Amino acid sequence: MTPQQNPEQPPAPPRVSVVVVSRNRVERLRACLESLEKSAGREKLQLIVVDNGSTDGSAQLDAEFPHVQFSRLPKNFGLTKAMNIGWRASAAEYIFFLHEDTEVEPDAIERLADVLDATPEASAVCPLLVDAEGRPAPQIGNLPPDGQWRPAQAAGEEPQAVLYPRGAALMVRAFVIKSTRQIDEHYGQFGADADLAALIRRAGRKILLVPQARVRHHGGDRDSAMLRADFRLARATYLGKHHGFAAGLQARLGAIVGPLGGFRFGELKYTISGQKIDGKQE
Repeated sequence: MTPQQNPEQPPAPPRVSVVVVSRNRVERLRACLESLEKSAGREKLQLIVVDNGSTDGSAQLDAEFPHVQFSRLPKNFGLTKAMNIGWRASAAEYIFFLHEDTEVEPDAIERLADVLDATPEASAVCPLLVDAEGRPAPQIGNLPPDGQWRPAQAAGEEPQAVLYPRGAALMVRAFVIKSTRQIDEHYGQFGADADLAALIRRAGRKILLVPQARVRHHGGDRDSAMLRADFRLARATYLGKHHGFAAGLQARLGAIVGPLGGFRFGELKYTISGQKIDGKQE
């Protein structure tokens, strides 16, 4: 009698799903993916790129990185929707959100995941963001968000709790997002990271900065009337959600008065209409 063959075991799920959101930064994206491919434990990583309607040749990277999942959107749906599209395609317990203008050190992802493994009270972790010279880069913000960032004061090597780290590099337990069904799409390009930080704090959980895990953040000088309007509207959304209707209304009025007083009529057009970057913009 021929012994019955055992069916093949399904592959083990990845340890970390890395979600990179990108738009029209093909060289930055290439450098980011090259660094991810050199990560320790690469075989346990799922790499997902959500491209927000790039027109700069980013689509050609598919052939260079055959083991990366690419999701190409027809236009710019904003950071928040792209993050939701990315994490819904993920298969891991931990989701590492990255901007395309980052480069990870080889051991960074393993260090972050190890801290989450060892610290059940932490809902999220972040690396130390550094500049091209290896110096701490602007990373820590205020709640409510004000658009200001300061370098992390990383004293020693032990993980330390932070209130609101920049979303350029943030690893989150998948269940944190699943418990709220999705990242709040009332935000467009800005505000989703602040909202996640506030929800984690409200739940009595922690975000830990891991100084030994380092990610180079190049940043950028992108600026436009729509981006400025999106930030103002995001701040009003945050205040209305976390500090009450009156605070949100006051911020919304400020989003109109500020551009009006500064004669920034392009920005004013978007703040009056409430048009954030979500795929519906002109």
